[in-house]
Amino acid sequence: MRQMIKAFALMAAGAMATMPAMAENPIVKGWYADPEIRIFDGQYWIYPTYSDDFRTPDRSHHFTRSQLELRKNKMVRPSYGIQTFFNAFSSPDLVHWTKHEHVLDVENVAWAAYAVWAPSAIEQDGKYYLFFGANDIQKDGETGGIGVAVADSPGGPFRDAIGHPLIDAFHNGAQPIDPFVFRDDDGQVYLYYGGWNHCNVVRLSDDLRSVERFPDGSTYKEITPPGYVEGSFVIKRKGVYYLMWSEGGWTGPDYSVAYAMGPSPTGPFKPMGKILAQDFRIARGAGHHSVVNVPGSDDWYIVYHRRPLGDDKGEHRQLAIDHMIFNADGTIRPVKMTNKGVKPRPLPR
Repeated sequence: MRQMIKAFALMAAGAMATMPAMAENPIVKGWYADPEIRIFDGQYWIYPTYSDDFRTPDRSHHFTRSQLELRKNKMVRPSYGIQTFFNAFSSPDLVHWTKHEHVLDVENVAWAAYAVWAPSAIEQDGKYYLFFGANDIQKDGETGGIGVAVADSPGGPFRDAIGHPLIDAFHNGAQPIDPFVFRDDDGQVYLYYGGWNHCNVVRLSDDLRSVERFPDGSTYKEITPPGYVEGSFVIKRKGVYYLMWSEGGWTGPDYSVAYAMGPSPTGPFKPMGKILAQDFRIARGAGHHSVVNVPGSDDWYIVYHRRPLGDDKGEHRQLAIDHMIFNADGTIRPVKMTNKGVKPRPLPR
């Protein structure tokens, strides 16, 4: 009998060993927000905002005199003051993640001093570009806005590419934060961005270092959908463009994701409703997402941040991944948040 029990135990252990691991949500340790997922060099990469709880050591000795003056002359929210760098995470399968520390640091961006938010990455001609918001400017004339940095690898180190913000002023009422870069099938790269309930799209030059005019002569096109707050994101599937964004307050439980569908990168976009919202069985304040498609398939995953149940601290945000599924008519099903996460999904070779 003992031998039989032992044999069954060994069989069970062997079966468990061959079962695919699941990625638990949250997918990594620590407080992070605004994740953007990309595929570079045969790996998934996630670039999030660092969202600590104020216990980060003082780094003022790393700042230049101008950066110290920027921080001194402006009332800076405590959490914004420690947001001076980005970490990144890479994975071969969406389950096992490797942390890459300080892929971008304000030490390498002379004009940025705090509130380094919401990075967006893209590869162009063998280089990697990281767009980001910095300094949380509140009006024209303040130093800050959306910057662009460049590196030789997706893990950095990224360094300022142009020596000044790419967008440093308010256009159409949009605060220059939360950039997202999107390359269309014809190779044209667009930058979507905006806070304060306004969303703009601009065309980028071939070297991604400047903003160009549209064929109609305009530069900053406003495409703000109803309910828009921040965190725009765009995908293209079967000829349809999907504009996605976050609604509600970023520190509150009403934070959520909605989307619209359109025929071109600039719309017009038809609002279709929410696809991600809090679930009192799982988490609160789910929003500011990104989406990845596994090449050669119609498999889509949504990466987003959310707040643990029972935790009301605004900065306490964690990263999660779940499936995003399309209906037969091209609309998106509401995302089902989970604690189990997803099964391993290695990239095709």
